[in-house]
Amino acid sequence: MDRLTAFKAYDLRGKVPSELNPEMAYKIGKAYVKLLKAETIVVGHDIRKSSEAISDSLIKGLTDAGADVTDIGLCGTEMIYYATSALETDGGIMITASHNPPEYNGMKFVKKHSVPVGYDTGLNEIERLILNNDLGANSEYPGLVKKKDIMGAFITHLKNFYSADRIKPFKIVVNAGNGCAGLALDAIEKDLPIKMIKIFNDPNPEFPNGVPNPMLPENRQVTIDAVLKNKADAGIAWDGDYDRCFFYDEKGNFIEGYYIVGLLAKSILKVHKGESIVHDPRLVWNTLDIVKKYGGKAVESVSGHAFMKQKMREVNAIYGGEMSAHHYFRENAYSDSGMIPFLLILELMSAEKKPFSMLVEEMIKEYPCSGEINSTINDPVGKLKEIEKKYSDGIIEHVDGLSVEYPTWRFNLRMSNTEPIIRLNVESRGDINLMEEKTKELLKAIRES
Repeated sequence: MDRLTAFKAYDLRGKVPSELNPEMAYKIGKAYVKLLKAETIVVGHDIRKSSEAISDSLIKGLTDAGADVTDIGLCGTEMIYYATSALETDGGIMITASHNPPEYNGMKFVKKHSVPVGYDTGLNEIERLILNNDLGANSEYPGLVKKKDIMGAFITHLKNFYSADRIKPFKIVVNAGNGCAGLALDAIEKDLPIKMIKIFNDPNPEFPNGVPNPMLPENRQVTIDAVLKNKADAGIAWDGDYDRCFFYDEKGNFIEGYYIVGLLAKSILKVHKGESIVHDPRLVWNTLDIVKKYGGKAVESVSGHAFMKQKMREVNAIYGGEMSAHHYFRENAYSDSGMIPFLLILELMSAEKKPFSMLVEEMIKEYPCSGEINSTINDPVGKLKEIEKKYSDGIIEHVDGLSVEYPTWRFNLRMSNTEPIIRLNVESRGDINLMEEKTKELLKAIRES
């Protein structure tokens, strides 16, 4: 079968207009209704220049196919997850390219109860319907469009996860990256006792301060500088559609997402003992340690939001965390959120009565890690086999890519779903020199031809 290049493993992502455009959006709308037999769908979009035109065409396709649409307008991805579940619709579509460059756009899809739709669970069928021009005739009864502002209801929903009276009057740098997070921060500010120092808070389709992707080291300095200049207690930065958030301590140190998973597991298990916590296999020892210490059950899942959400539903986990800064919550329709972790960390900082750096430094010392390191490889499959053979004396697992464990260190190596890239993560038990030595050793083996 021919392929449409914008269709990816978990969502749609492509350049506008060559890979994604209003005409394609219209067809996607018609195909989505046909696939789901949907009668009601929520649609929202991010701040990108192309988002409104794509949204309008998508909605026209949905309504021509007979579905009623609730248009929540400019929003974050987690607001689509919330609205699909709260409004009990048959599906939801978020128009966003998250942290991709400005010339890109995309879509994220969920069906009833905010269950994700990926390539293997429906997007392949949408692609087939479009390629075969099998979209069906327009409905005799076109759907209706209702615009709805759900920000107030969404902010009320967030209160299920934290208590403002348990949060101290911290000074916090918040960096929305000119994406959509600033709208939510403005709405929640009056409910929090903290002082927000806002940078790049206004949504701006030009992204004048760079694409909102705090994973890139070059994008972190502005938040670090603001934390140090203002003597803030912490810094938080979000990506464009704010389904991920990234943390900095009061010293300006960027905190790897791995340790945030540990902090959130601790925060949740202190209140909800005995619950299951789902984690990805890239870096695990710190998470396993904390979950055991606080009486929880650790459950491993393949990386990626579709797999994490599926595993959480299987075991009814209260929380799931990935080192990539995706954090999932059962009471949030098992969906990821960039706002809930921010609020829970504020609560934990207040309860522990320690600087943020002290909350993470023990974890970092006990389980130093490399962070994720990408390498472009001509033959990723062959290289994975080569590395497995080289380290065959360790304990080998294939939950997600290749994991190899020794008594004092371990690593995970996995392929990208979309690029000729392999991703390395290394950790050790309390020996930063060993971790760094093994990281160099592995990178040399990975990158040599």
